[in-house]
Amino acid sequence: MPRNLELHPDRLFPAEPSVRAMARELYASVAGLPIVSPHGHTDPRWFAGNETFGNATELLLVPDHYVFRMLYSQGVALEDLGVRNRGVDPRAAWRLFAQA
Repeated sequence: MPRNLELHPDRLFPAEPSVRAMARELYASVAGLPIVSPHGHTDPRWFAGNETFGNATELLLVPDHYVFRMLYSQGVALEDLGVRNRGVDPRAAWRLFAQA
């Protein structure tokens, strides 16, 4: 029977004791908060300028290769998502994303 993997809670913290103590304290102060990740494949200027955008497909689906590759792995054609195909209806592409 396989053993459960037990990961040490300090596994990603620095080894030096005083730095590790600070890392633990910082982590404890945010551990219960929701994850708000700025990681994405959109241009940060879109958000900094607070400008309007054409549609969600252009903003969030087409530029993010993690998203469209995941959909491609599930059999969705890249061209149907608007990747390298500007002629696709962005609402149809977004519906494909929503159905996946």
